[in-house]
Amino acid sequence: MLAEDSALLREGLVRLLKEEGHDVLAAVGDADALLEAVAGERPEAVVVDVRMPPTHTDEGLRAALEIRRCWPEVKVLVLSQYVEKKYATELMSGSIDGVGYLLKDRVAQVGDFLDALDRVGAGGTAFDPEVVRQLLARTSHADPLARLTAREREVLELMAQGLTNASIAQTLHVSQSAVEKHVNALFDKLALSHTTGYSRRVLAVLRYLGS
Repeated sequence: MLAEDSALLREGLVRLLKEEGHDVLAAVGDADALLEAVAGERPEAVVVDVRMPPTHTDEGLRAALEIRRCWPEVKVLVLSQYVEKKYATELMSGSIDGVGYLLKDRVAQVGDFLDALDRVGAGGTAFDPEVVRQLLARTSHADPLARLTAREREVLELMAQGLTNASIAQTLHVSQSAVEKHVNALFDKLALSHTTGYSRRVLAVLRYLGS
């Protein structure tokens, strides 16, 4: 399902998604219509704009939070022209499996948008690098993040975007074994080395975001 108040962008996204083999169950122009559609059809995933009628401030992001609370099995990819830090952090404060937050500039980069949607739809994460950077700036005072080296922090930033170790290695032009060493080191510094029963990657990202 798709919620976007701009009719032109909404129809363009519908056409793009259908061309890529996705079934679009509904395409609506406001947050209330999205919640009603999700309640009725329970889609696999929703793509939702942050600024929606009537105030065009944060209705879409609050609808995304409501969907995560009421229907946690529904994956959510948020689109925005800016980073709404309060609600973005809240969106990521629980399980971040099946959650994404992209700036609208990424929609113009069709490959990046489709890759993010596929990742979120498969239960992964997809956070725009700029979103991650701004949330990091908001929480940069927090320890023990200050103990991380510049490279470990870079690896953690890419983890927060939802990248695997192999993708991180490709992005940083280093070996996968080097990335694994950095990951293990940051787990140690974040006191996550002996954590059981939870994903250490998710816990590290949540620690990183100040949750």
